[in-house]
Amino acid sequence: MKRIYKEATTVHRQEVMATTRTEHDSLGPVMVPTNALYGAQTQRAVDNFPISGQRMPPLFVQALGYIKQAAAKANHSLGLLDGPRACAIMGAAGRVAAGELADQFPVDVYQTGSGTSSNMNVNEVVARVASDTLGTTAVHPNDHVNMCQSSNDVVPTAIHLSASLALRDDLVPALSNLREALFEKSMVFDDVIKSGRTHLMDATPIRLGQEFGGYAAQLLHGIRRVRSAIDELSEVALGGTATGSGINRHEEFPERTLAAINEATGLSLVEAANHFEAQAAKDGVVMASGALNTVAVALMKVANDIRFLASGPTSGLAEITLPAIQPGSSIMPGKVNPVLCEAMMMACARVMGNHSTITIGAQHGNLELNVMMPVMADCLLQSIGLLAGACRALAAGCITGIEANRERCQALVELNPSIATALNAAIGYDEAARVAKEAAKRRISVRTVVQERRLLKEGELESVLDIRGMTRPGIPGQ
Repeated sequence: MKRIYKEATTVHRQEVMATTRTEHDSLGPVMVPTNALYGAQTQRAVDNFPISGQRMPPLFVQALGYIKQAAAKANHSLGLLDGPRACAIMGAAGRVAAGELADQFPVDVYQTGSGTSSNMNVNEVVARVASDTLGTTAVHPNDHVNMCQSSNDVVPTAIHLSASLALRDDLVPALSNLREALFEKSMVFDDVIKSGRTHLMDATPIRLGQEFGGYAAQLLHGIRRVRSAIDELSEVALGGTATGSGINRHEEFPERTLAAINEATGLSLVEAANHFEAQAAKDGVVMASGALNTVAVALMKVANDIRFLASGPTSGLAEITLPAIQPGSSIMPGKVNPVLCEAMMMACARVMGNHSTITIGAQHGNLELNVMMPVMADCLLQSIGLLAGACRALAAGCITGIEANRERCQALVELNPSIATALNAAIGYDEAARVAKEAAKRRISVRTVVQERRLLKEGELESVLDIRGMTRPGIPGQ
C-alpha cells in the first residue's frame, strides 16, 4: 500500500513539474503555471486569497493598463526609460487597457487592502509580454513597469479612472435613455386626468403626464449628480508614491502621465492638490457612491410607483397597463407581473448595500493609506453597472410600452372625495369637508352632493369643479 501511494505521489509531482515553472521574488521561489503570463507575486496572491473566486472588475484592470501605458510614455519622455523598453511596455499595457489577456488577472477581490497584488499582477503581465516582444527578459515588473509609481497611488488612481469611464460611458447614457422614455410618456399622458394620492390615500387630481414628468425630473437630477461625481473623481492620487511624499518619482511624472491618460480616454484627470489626502482618504469615492445611492433611491421610487399604478387588473389601481413580457406565475394561468420593476428594485437594493460597504471601507484610511480599496473598487463599479443595466432594461422592456387606462382613471377621479378641496374658496373648508365625507360614505361624486344640496349654481359649479383646472396652480372658480 505504501509503495502504491509513493508511486502515485511521484507521478503527481512529475505532472505538476511538467505544467509549472519556477519564478522568484524577494521571498524566494514560487511555482507558477507554465502558460501564465504573470509571475511570483501574483501566484502568491492566488495562493493566499482563495476567498471568493471573484476577480477584480475588468474595467479596473483596464484602468491599470492605461496607467502603465501612460507611465511608460512619461518615463521615456523624462529620460528615465529607454526607447525599446518604453515601446514594449506601452504595447503590452495597451493590450491590457483594451481588455485583452483577461484570463491573466486571477487575483481575488478580497486581497491586500492596498490592492498591491492587483498592481503587481498587471506589472508582471506587462513585463512578461513586453519582454517577449523584445525577445529578452529585459523588462522588470518593478524597476520598469512600476517606475515612479507605488501601488498606494496607482490603485486609487485606477479606482477613479475606471469609475469615471463607467459613469461617463455606461451610466449617464443609460439614465438619459430612461429619462427620455419617461419624458415621452409624460407628453403622451398629458391629457389623462387621474386622482393624485398622498399617504396612499386619494388626494386632489393630477395629470398622469405630470406624474411621469416627475419621474423624468428625478432622472434628470440623477444625471446631474452622476456628472458631478465624475468631476469629484477627476482629482487622482498618482504621484504620491508610497506615503504621499512622492519619493522615487520625477517631479514631472504625474503631469505627463495624466496628460497621456487624458489623451487616451478623453477624461480630465488632474494631480491631487494634496497627496496625503488623496491616498489616506477615499472621500471622493464615497461621494461618487453617494450619488449612485441617491440615483438608486430615485429609481426605487419610480419602479415602485409604476408597480402600484399598474396593480390589478381588477383589484388594484390599474391606471396603467405594462407590457406583458413573460408569464407571471407557475400556478396561476394568465397572470402577468411587473418583473422589470422588481428587477430594478433588487438592483437598487444592492447599490444601497454597496454604498454601506464603501462607507465602511472609507473609514479605514488609517494614517497614510486606506486599506480597503479593492472591495471599494468592486462595489463602486458593480453599482454603476447594475444601475446602467437596470435602466436600459426598464426603458426598453417596460416604460416604452406602458399604456394609460383612460376610462379607469376617469372613473376613479370622478369618485375622488378630495375634489371637494376645490370648493374651499366657494363654500368654506368646513362645508367642503361635509361634502367630501358624504360623497365618500355614499360612494357618489362630490359634484352630485353639491347638486343635491344646492350649494352652488350650476354655472358656478361647472367653473369650480373643472377637473383639469385643478391640475394647475390657481383658485378654482376665480
